[in-house]
Amino acid sequence: MNFEILIPITLFICITYAIKAVVDARFRRQMVQSNGSQDLIRAMLQGEEARQRHGSLRWGITLVAVALGFGLIEAAGWTEITPGVIAVLAGATGLGNLAFYALSRKMGLNA
Repeated sequence: MNFEILIPITLFICITYAIKAVVDARFRRQMVQSNGSQDLIRAMLQGEEARQRHGSLRWGITLVAVALGFGLIEAAGWTEITPGVIAVLAGATGLGNLAFYALSRKMGLNA
């Protein structure tokens, strides 16, 4: 495996996550310093927490579906990248998103 490619990708992901963490922290600090009502701040933070949980649920379901797609490709013995292989992965991603949509509707989540 070519690990020289993974280093820049990992670096990019880490930098992106660090920037996002700093921006989120500054936003929260400004909300607290704005002397807004405590109920408004609490509601906004709870809404943000719910969105993060829903995002995690969406990614979890989608990645499990993609993993099943890769498992199907491996079980079928396909070794070449063909339009059929791409279709299986795209279909698995779509099914994962549809599963999240169905689950969020069933649970009454506002995604």
